[in-house]
Amino acid sequence: MPNLDGTIKLGELPHEAGRSATFRIALDGSFDTAGVADANNTRRWDLSAQQSGDADRVLGFQSPAGTWWQSKFAGATYATILSSESDLLGVFKVDAQGIALLGVVSPDAGNTRTELEYDPPAKILALPLTASSTWMSTSTVSGLALDVITAYTEKYQSRVDQVGTMKTPYGEFPVQRVATDLTRTSGLATLLTKRSFAWIAECFGSVANVSSQDFETDAEFADPAEIRRLAP
Repeated sequence: MPNLDGTIKLGELPHEAGRSATFRIALDGSFDTAGVADANNTRRWDLSAQQSGDADRVLGFQSPAGTWWQSKFAGATYATILSSESDLLGVFKVDAQGIALLGVVSPDAGNTRTELEYDPPAKILALPLTASSTWMSTSTVSGLALDVITAYTEKYQSRVDQVGTMKTPYGEFPVQRVATDLTRTSGLATLLTKRSFAWIAECFGSVANVSSQDFETDAEFADPAEIRRLAP
């Protein structure tokens, strides 16, 4: 049960292999990430309403055991789908310091496999998580993408920028909002920038995620590329 002390620790995250939950997902939906001002300098967000093109999907944390990539990422805790528009899996490690992205792989090995490694691992979530948390990481990403040799750099800059409540189809949660800016580069060329928000609740983990269109320039936006929220 959440103790609502404003700090989220490892034991208050259900990030273990074998767990799953249903999320309602919409692509190119409509949602103002700024939310609404509430009391005590907090915000309210509401993602309970139906979005055009909504679809429910069970998302789970896959165990590394028996996978074709297990030996490549020996310290992995689980793998999970990164985007509803792709079948690629993010391979993650979870410990008391947080959640780190070790690599990205295709579900199956073969002539068109993807097998990318992050060096060092990208820090996705820092623990313990509080209203003042901020962190960043820069990783060299290398390996195979659709069986083509690939190399680039990814920089993640993250912070808890708001606290408040998030209403989802499953229910309403006290949350900390994590804002993340991703920049992907190759040499002097910028290949991609992307902004995302994750609303984190004690004992539930991420109850909602919103990702921007590519190269979004506004701090808050209303035309997300993907909206994902916890559903019954």
